[in-house]
Amino acid sequence: MTTAMGAALRRIQLGNALSAFGNGFTVPFLFVYVAQVRDLGSSTAGVVLATFAVAALAVLPFIGRVIDRRGPLSVAVAGAVAAAIGSMGLGLAASEPLVIAAAGVLGAGIAAIQPALATLIVWCSTPVTRSRAFATQFFLGNLGLGVGGLLGGLLVDTSAASSFVRLFAIDAVMFLVLGAAVATVRLAKTPVFDDPVPTADARLGGAVGGWRSLLADRTMVQLCVLGFVMFFACYGQFESGLSAFAVDVARISPSMLGVALAANTAAIVLAQFVVLKLVERRRRSRVIALVGLVWTVAWCVAGSAGLVPGSQVVGITAIVSAYALFGIGEAMLSPTVAPLVADLAPSSALGQYNSAFALVKQLALAVGPAVGGLMAGAGLYGTYIVTLIVCSLGITALALRLGKWLTAEQDNPLRAVAGAAVPAPRAAASDEVTTAA
Repeated sequence: MTTAMGAALRRIQLGNALSAFGNGFTVPFLFVYVAQVRDLGSSTAGVVLATFAVAALAVLPFIGRVIDRRGPLSVAVAGAVAAAIGSMGLGLAASEPLVIAAAGVLGAGIAAIQPALATLIVWCSTPVTRSRAFATQFFLGNLGLGVGGLLGGLLVDTSAASSFVRLFAIDAVMFLVLGAAVATVRLAKTPVFDDPVPTADARLGGAVGGWRSLLADRTMVQLCVLGFVMFFACYGQFESGLSAFAVDVARISPSMLGVALAANTAAIVLAQFVVLKLVERRRRSRVIALVGLVWTVAWCVAGSAGLVPGSQVVGITAIVSAYALFGIGEAMLSPTVAPLVADLAPSSALGQYNSAFALVKQLALAVGPAVGGLMAGAGLYGTYIVTLIVCSLGITALALRLGKWLTAEQDNPLRAVAGAAVPAPRAAASDEVTTAA
């Protein structure tokens, strides 16, 4: 990786971290803001949260092709500007139609940013350094979100709408900072691969990227199925089934859920680079399989909270421990899954593959809370825990199956090259990656 590529990557990572920092000021308080501060009710707040998912699902099927045709830089900047407008709109909107419209703009902007940033990180890294680059992005994002949430909690005042306007303004500014950071990076429009990691290009006879080619790539389809189960079994349950189980069965106070989420963030921040050292030379499929086992233990621990009725200490310990275990699993996935998507993608369809995987994640984040909420609403908590344990074991089985379809370079470039540098996407000699002064 050249010095210019490293400088570009650092600038992108910094912008991403500051954007997450801004999100921390608003994300934890959005439901309360819409329902109570703007006095629009819980149903409108629920619609607003659903609008984020709908907007993302509407944008992601198309954004990948735009990235591949126009480049990730312009898409990331446009997404950042849209997200800033949406965030500021949420802070200023006082009626239901305006709040929902602002949420749609914000959701669409964030949906455009995610695959664009993933593509930029791939372009600014090599197969050997890519796992560390994505792990750093995940670490900085969680750190920024956690710090932003703590500071936002100090500034928020539910009796004053102006305090929330301030929070959304900070969030909007941080999105603009992200846009400015990536706008100062200059990238080659088409990276050139020297001895690239074998991708779907070879398997599909050099077919041009697109949904048809992607769906014909059986390895990528298997990874998408695995990704859906992963996101469903973890992220899709944090704000619905798991939190309902914690309050209704474990009998912990809603305020302790904040402690549990803090434990999740702390586990990621404290363990990320320790975990990276342990897994970066391991086969990616085996690491993902291990995540399934870690999350199986997490769901068993969470379920144990209901085995001792009336014991609040047991309930709190079990739920906080479960959230921390989820964090350990997340830290293992961050240097594993995103680089694998990049190594499966043809160079002409990198944006398409990143966008497709983001779409799978968004679908799981839409289905997961709905299923978890319905089961919690019906009081089927035993069935709920067993279902998530089965899903976690399914992650392990699917990951081991995926490993049979991966080449040695795809499953782990570091092991495949035995310590030698693997050439990565690089610019042509006349158009190298640079950063603006």
